[in-house]
Amino acid sequence: MAALAARSVMAVRTSVNRPVAFVRKIPWTAASSEVREHFAQFGHIRRCFIPFDKETGFHKGFGWVQFSTEEELQNALQQENHFIDGVKLYVQAQRPKVLHGDQTSDGEKDF
Repeated sequence: MAALAARSVMAVRTSVNRPVAFVRKIPWTAASSEVREHFAQFGHIRRCFIPFDKETGFHKGFGWVQFSTEEELQNALQQENHFIDGVKLYVQAQRPKVLHGDQTSDGEKDF
């Protein structure tokens, strides 16, 4: 299970020019399928990843949604309010990591 989760986040992290939304304040009652379903109204969802806490078994309340196109991401960002289970989500575009000086890109540190 952990290996599958690691592969999933790595796939989202290493996508080049990816239209990814970072979503915060996901209610603990919501499953990743609900998050995927909510954002599917804006376009095709390539991946939806919500990390889980190993100790509690609950997700951490944030995650990433990868769309197929930049236009679909922009459609999601243009909607003012996103709600799941009555809780307002905070959605923003995932920005590429800015490298300074002699730093190199590391796929595992994109988020």
